[in-house]
Amino acid sequence: MELTGATWRKSTRSSSHDCVEVADNLPGVVLVRDSKDPSGPVLTVGSRSWRAFVDFARRR
Repeated sequence: MELTGATWRKSTRSSSHDCVEVADNLPGVVLVRDSKDPSGPVLTVGSRSWRAFVDFARRR
């Protein structure tokens, strides 16, 4: 998958450098990576699955 168009962001609630970054600007997918290793592995998640995960996490 081509990642050059990904726009990465961290949560506004993140107060340290030890967190994940997401890119949700590509069609149909959300990318997740470790902010400490931006050139490392990237997890690719379908947009619908990501939304379900976020909704679940907000209810906890």
